[in-house]
Amino acid sequence: MKVRMQMDPKIVVSIVYVIAMFMVSMDGTIVNVILPTISSEFNLDPSSASGINVGYLVSLAVFLPVAGWLGDRFGTKKIFLMALGVFTAASFLCGFANNLQTLNLFRVLQGAGGGILTPIGMAILFRTFSVEERPKVSRSLVLPIAFAPAVGPIVGGFLAEQLSWRWAFYINVPFGIMVLIFGVWFLKENKESTAGRLDIPGFLLSAAGFSMLMYAMSLGPSKGWGSPVIMYTGIIGAVLVLSFILLELRVNEPMLDLRLLSDRLFRTLGIISLFSMAGLLGMLFVFPLMYQSSLHASALESGLTTFPEAIGLMVASRMMPWTTKKLGIHQVIRIGLLGTIIIYTLISIVGPTANPWFLRALLFSVGICLGHTVVAVQFSTFTNISSASMGMAATLFNVQNRIGSAIGVAILASILGEVGTSSIGTNGEHHVNLISYQFALLGSVALLVIALLFAMRLKKDDFKAKIPKQHMAKSLGVKQVRSG
Repeated sequence: MKVRMQMDPKIVVSIVYVIAMFMVSMDGTIVNVILPTISSEFNLDPSSASGINVGYLVSLAVFLPVAGWLGDRFGTKKIFLMALGVFTAASFLCGFANNLQTLNLFRVLQGAGGGILTPIGMAILFRTFSVEERPKVSRSLVLPIAFAPAVGPIVGGFLAEQLSWRWAFYINVPFGIMVLIFGVWFLKENKESTAGRLDIPGFLLSAAGFSMLMYAMSLGPSKGWGSPVIMYTGIIGAVLVLSFILLELRVNEPMLDLRLLSDRLFRTLGIISLFSMAGLLGMLFVFPLMYQSSLHASALESGLTTFPEAIGLMVASRMMPWTTKKLGIHQVIRIGLLGTIIIYTLISIVGPTANPWFLRALLFSVGICLGHTVVAVQFSTFTNISSASMGMAATLFNVQNRIGSAIGVAILASILGEVGTSSIGTNGEHHVNLISYQFALLGSVALLVIALLFAMRLKKDDFKAKIPKQHMAKSLGVKQVRSG
């Protein structure tokens, strides 16, 4: 007779979510740091190694939109664990690769797992915790969302210098196996009877459109936006995505339910999150480059300089219950964005040659301010979303965030390319052009200003749960809710 040990489902989901999402979130920034080392080992030009990230991002863009339907149709536990297994196995294979071609192939496989894993994990989390409980799990949310990208450069730099770049991939394997075993044993299955059939035309349009857009945004800054390949890929991708949007608004069983954007709170917070992530990931992209190029610092040293931002995020997560109670969620989001805008501006003015501890204090403050905004947005976005629509909503939210991250890096990288990161002195020597980095950081400020403009539209009453009737009907498995 088999005896299965019981655990609180909320504890199980929190553990599984944090570890799995931490792996996926850290993967992007940890790989950025090791690209020069990989290029050197394979005797390649550094620009050739960019395909390692592009393949991952394109694959992620293909599978991310369909994740919600897969979870609803076949069960969130089953799909989550399958995606985690693919991501973990691909991580091992990436570390085992002996040439660029096989590494790119395994990164594509890793992107497929990561694209499905993230929205399914979020759907499981928000189905487990009620609207009233979500602020209490903000500490769990902040770890994989914003803490992991800041930790990635430190881990990647340390592993590349002390062990091998391969360990930047191998590090995922033990954690992935642990979560797989834990999830198989303790996670509970959830299926939605209203999932319906896969929207094949929608999947084909989204797969082609989003992958082309991601490709263009990833390589546009380096190849040039006027390059025929980038220009045509971007235009065709945009046309396909627009066709996908129009299709999804017309079909009865869409793969990505864009009608969820009719909810004002979900729509507004989604836009705020998009531009906030664009500003955050853009800054985490530009500042290490500026620090390393101007001070000739190593990747590990620059990672340690940005690390206080992650500590600030942790402190913000502890402050959230008090600040939201005193100020209200809408004010927390606004003040967090305003504070971050001011600090980003100061960082761009003082530059990397300022006192290191002053820079660390500024980055710690960024973590405090933006941490409040990110966490508040995360647990509030799904306030009016029913359990049945949670998979679709989580997928849509993650698609927006991924696009935001790509936009942020693409815009700031383009600014660096246009202004130029180096200048030639009178004697022919090359000097670091700090102005280009400062302009790029001001680009991050502009993205956060857009987020703040949308945050100003928020009201206190917006955060009171109001499940629309059509969403309630969907969760009850009926087509219409009759009045009376």
